[in-house]
Amino acid sequence: MAHKSDLIATDIHAYMKAQEEKGLLCFITCGSVDDGKSTLIGRLLWDSKLIFEDQLAALESDSKRVGTQGDGIDFALLLDGLQAEREQGITIDVAYRFFSTDKRKFIVADTPGHEQYTRNMTTGASNADVAVILIDARKGVLTQTRRHSYIVSLVGIKKVVLAVNKMDLIDFDQNRFEAIKQEYEDFAANLGFEEITAIPVSALQGDNVIEPGAHSQWYFGPTLMGYLETVDVASDAGQEPFRMPVQWVNRPNLDFRGFSGTIASGAIKPGEEIVVPSSGQTSKVERIVTFDGDLDRAGPGQAVTLTLEDEIDISRGDMISAANDRPDVVDQFEAKLIWMHEEPLLPHRNYLIKIGTSTTSAQITDLKYKVNVNTLEHVAAKTLELNEVGICNFSLDRVLAFDSYDDNPRTGGFILIDRFTNATVGAGMVDFALRRAANIPWQALDIHKEARAQIKGQKPCVLWFTGLSGSGKSTIANLVEMKLHSVGCHTYILDGDNVRHGLSRDLGFTDADRVENIRRVGESAKLFVDAGIITMVSFISPFTAERRMARDIVEAGEFIEVFVDTSLEECERRDAKGLYAKARAGEIKNFTGIDSAYEAPEAPEIHIDGDNTSAEHAAEQIIAALKERGIVSKNA
Repeated sequence: MAHKSDLIATDIHAYMKAQEEKGLLCFITCGSVDDGKSTLIGRLLWDSKLIFEDQLAALESDSKRVGTQGDGIDFALLLDGLQAEREQGITIDVAYRFFSTDKRKFIVADTPGHEQYTRNMTTGASNADVAVILIDARKGVLTQTRRHSYIVSLVGIKKVVLAVNKMDLIDFDQNRFEAIKQEYEDFAANLGFEEITAIPVSALQGDNVIEPGAHSQWYFGPTLMGYLETVDVASDAGQEPFRMPVQWVNRPNLDFRGFSGTIASGAIKPGEEIVVPSSGQTSKVERIVTFDGDLDRAGPGQAVTLTLEDEIDISRGDMISAANDRPDVVDQFEAKLIWMHEEPLLPHRNYLIKIGTSTTSAQITDLKYKVNVNTLEHVAAKTLELNEVGICNFSLDRVLAFDSYDDNPRTGGFILIDRFTNATVGAGMVDFALRRAANIPWQALDIHKEARAQIKGQKPCVLWFTGLSGSGKSTIANLVEMKLHSVGCHTYILDGDNVRHGLSRDLGFTDADRVENIRRVGESAKLFVDAGIITMVSFISPFTAERRMARDIVEAGEFIEVFVDTSLEECERRDAKGLYAKARAGEIKNFTGIDSAYEAPEAPEIHIDGDNTSAEHAAEQIIAALKERGIVSKNA
């Protein structure tokens, strides 16, 4: 493969050494549908003679069978590997291809053009040094051109090639090329690119891909390959402060304890002082251990094990950093977020956030605005849909160490993960730390929860009643409180309808508002439990994630989920308020069970058969369960 070299036959070791010493450029191709991304990269490989013989044979065969160029070679098939891509003539997944020339090694990521696959494009851009943004010379700057350019800027790519493709279809019109170049530069003026290089190309005919085109003698700039081979993308990671997320605590025996990970930035030597930012503990590096022996110095990208002079507490997920230049260590920050899932973002829902090797729970506490990628204007929003970009405030359940993404992309980028499906739902870039709750100490109080409960002669808890509207949960909760009150228990009910007249009067019934409603009620219930109160919460609370959130903020054993399992048919039959009828008629939107989902509990502590159990019997069943758990006295 690749360029021909006599060293392959005469001195393979010299050839391998020469390959090792070449620089590596990772670049991405992106643009709108049918701009010719795959064709361009296929042409790049073809004209450079960078294709194996078996690939060549397969390409010729596939071009005749599923190609789009008649009897000619369809270069796009070199990159479009999925059957669906070949059938539709589009790119869906990110296609990676390695190749090499005399001057440099390359990894190219060919990314999809369809808006629905923007998340795939984001993945490809995350590790690229240069972006090649294609524009169809007939169409000019399109919505996807703007979208991809904005995302390219978000992930920190500073150098862009504007490849104005299909110039052969407009007779290599210089004026049209210059107009597209100017329009793009005007749009990209505020995106922070250091360099935009516009090149007129014809991917199909090869003009200005490898060699200068005969049809564009008015163009005096570099060819695409000429630019890629010479562009300066020297990383500044070695000049940044030392950062190493800990992947593994290496303890093979009692005599060795080291901390393994890949150095994200900076350099380290034995004897230099380090700090664990989350704890503030410091030490000095004793050894830098690798499989091939100890090192005198280690830098970015090297996987090493550090041993320290002192025994300090370090775990997987911690970061080791330079003692004299520390990252931020807080539990709240502002960040740009690219939403990558079909289900919309719900502020205040608990997600998992992964920064480096550390994973913890996080909430979006404030979606400040989303960005219109066409105009870059800020738009008010309550949620983010697939492929939308927003500026958000995040709150974590513990402090983490990180840098601003602009300062250090390797320690300022993160992903969001759905807690239940483990799907990656978002990718983000930290803007800056929010120094709020992390710096506010708890006020010490002499009277604690146990003392408040003891004087009441009970064990505080949350009885969380969930079920469809009309399931009977509020009626049952009211009966339970009456029975508890009759034996001297201290109780309170937080009812869904009543809370919306005060605490949640500003909220509607969208999924995002429902999540915020449950967050508020969960925090309120926690305060009642802290006061020693047996607290009944009667809410539809349709989402598993929010019920889990309410459970997690109180102590183990204090949350008792009561699922009033009444069928939709029975709830509609009981519908005294006529809500289901209105929802069926389209007069009420986002009604649970009709046009908004209800996620039934899988393992509630108490399960009530709402179809076949009377409210009185259900209340007695719950009281018995409370006595069994020691919430109230068995003699009560």
